[in-house]
Amino acid sequence: MKKYLTKSLIAVTVLALASGCADMSATQKGTATGAGVGAGMGAIIGAMTGDRERAAKGAVLGGAAGAVIGNIWSKRMQAQKQAMEQATQGTGIQVSQTADNRLKMDIPADVSFDTNRADIKSNFRPVLERFASTLQENPGTNVTIIGHTDSTGGDNINQPLSVERAARTRDYLAQRGVSPNRINVEGRGEREPIASNNDESGRARNRRVEIYVAEPNRG
Repeated sequence: MKKYLTKSLIAVTVLALASGCADMSATQKGTATGAGVGAGMGAIIGAMTGDRERAAKGAVLGGAAGAVIGNIWSKRMQAQKQAMEQATQGTGIQVSQTADNRLKMDIPADVSFDTNRADIKSNFRPVLERFASTLQENPGTNVTIIGHTDSTGGDNINQPLSVERAARTRDYLAQRGVSPNRINVEGRGEREPIASNNDESGRARNRRVEIYVAEPNRG
């Protein structure tokens, strides 16, 4: 039985890796991942009973069920991604899908915050208003907002400033009807730059907030 369990675990790993192929759509990735996990679990449960025929059937049924679950989740997130892209169209804000299937909205300084300030800029407000509407239409998602700063000033200034930027963004969304219980805020100060802090252009890129959207228990 141990040998059979080992083979089942290997099968799960292979299927899970296959689900990450670069040429797959988000829906295909979700389907493949769900199928891999479902098939593996079905096979393992059957193997634990000592019944190889049951294990084989379990793999088939588990794979089918897992594929359906993965596909449904990916379609929801694809719909959320499309809504976020529409909300940010023409603003320079990038919406992308992360490796762990969260959605990321990267808001640069020219849209979000001035140096050493946490006030929501006027051109950021309509983006957040449209974004709030998409969140209300998809109540099953959670949001993480991470604030960042450039290297101007010390950590005793930058760390609380980065938290305040994230908190102000959360508060603005909450004022537009999004439950604050859905939103987690973090501050990373100047610790995670995406550009050089040696010139104004680079510092502007580092002075930002990142917003992540995910379904519960999906990373």
